[in-house]
Amino acid sequence: MLKIILPTIMLLPTTLLSPQKFLWVNTTTHSILIATLSLQWLLPSYYPHKNPTQWTGIDQISSPLLVLCCWLLPLMILASQNHLQHEPPTRKRIFISTLITIQPFLILAFSATELTLFYISFEATLIPTLILITRWGNQPERLSAGIYLLFYTLISSLPLLIVILHLHAQIGTLHLTMLGLTPPTLNNSWTGLLSSLALLTAFMVKAPLYGLHLWLPKAHVEAPIAGSMLLAALLLKLGSYGIMRITLLTGPISDHLHYPFLTLALWGALMTGSICLRQTDLKSLIAYSSVSHMGLVIAASMIQTHWAFSGAMILMISHGLTSSMLFCLANTNYERTHTRILLLTRGLQPLLPLMATWWLLANLSNMALPPTTNLMAELTIMIALFNWSSLTILLTGAATLLTATYTLFMLLTTQRGTLPTYITSLQNSNTREHLLMTLHIIPMLLLILKPSLISGILS
Repeated sequence: MLKIILPTIMLLPTTLLSPQKFLWVNTTTHSILIATLSLQWLLPSYYPHKNPTQWTGIDQISSPLLVLCCWLLPLMILASQNHLQHEPPTRKRIFISTLITIQPFLILAFSATELTLFYISFEATLIPTLILITRWGNQPERLSAGIYLLFYTLISSLPLLIVILHLHAQIGTLHLTMLGLTPPTLNNSWTGLLSSLALLTAFMVKAPLYGLHLWLPKAHVEAPIAGSMLLAALLLKLGSYGIMRITLLTGPISDHLHYPFLTLALWGALMTGSICLRQTDLKSLIAYSSVSHMGLVIAASMIQTHWAFSGAMILMISHGLTSSMLFCLANTNYERTHTRILLLTRGLQPLLPLMATWWLLANLSNMALPPTTNLMAELTIMIALFNWSSLTILLTGAATLLTATYTLFMLLTTQRGTLPTYITSLQNSNTREHLLMTLHIIPMLLLILKPSLISGILS
């Protein structure tokens, strides 16, 4: 554990002390080395918890997320190079430092075996994200997006803190392994119900559940590319990871809490799919598609069966890579045309043929075409939900249909059609962008060969 956290922290002095000429090279290579080193976490171990220290532990649920977390740091640094081109060196250093600061917090949040530490790191990721959005966003609306993000997260996480303290007062420990051994304390009394509700709501806002998702499209649209990748690939996963961890430990949830959340999640997947069909803004469309995918994850982690959990895990990882890749592609379009409106970025296939290939691959994996892990995940979740109640097939089926429709709509509008008259010349796509897309797609294609690595089941 420390052999990942310490190099990650040492990335800060690397960033601040590197000479101007080697700033990008040093930070990228260093973070790629860390990412390669983190792959060892994927190896299944005989012990359920690999406990590096007393408060952190890695098991099959957290290891894929930790690896994803380390994997995305070099990609975020790679993706940000172009839009920081004209910034003064000090600002570049501050930007990269902000990205690096989030990393230890995320690693701690995903590997914490103690609820207080989990809460602290869960909240601490908010500060660098806020700095990214409100300082490096593209438009003046970024301030309102930042305020939305801040208040949604804070209002939902205060009850979580109170419940954590309440649990500590009742049980006397907040260690996850100890919580698993004690008989469930949150019973069907009013206190138990409200405590479970508070525990869930904090993570539902982060995940986000339809109805509590209003901060997400705003934050995504205003964030710089690294902020978008971070939000889509990692911060949303914090919410669903919290749901999976906490619900397992505090005993079975009562039906009064089950049904509203399940209904909202599945209905939200349908609704956000239909919202996507009416979007004019490319980044907003991808953000809403994230909400619809995470709706499936929430629904799966609410019914708490083995199938559902492994489906949710696979979907979390594959969605992290897919949506991050889509945001990178949207950003390459934005850097060339300086607009995110779909009607103004039509017909780019003849101009950027290689980028069109990446668009096709990313969109096909977004709508869960075989042989992607997205398909395996969605099928697993749908089977688990169908087994729980056969009526859910109507909602999940419609959601899948809508996903395919808006994904094809996005592909056709950006790549096909007549070229807008104002586009006379475009900068070519460069090696850095191709490398970025390759590093997104390779893990997705390799993971289908051995999905048990990310399915949360001990292989």
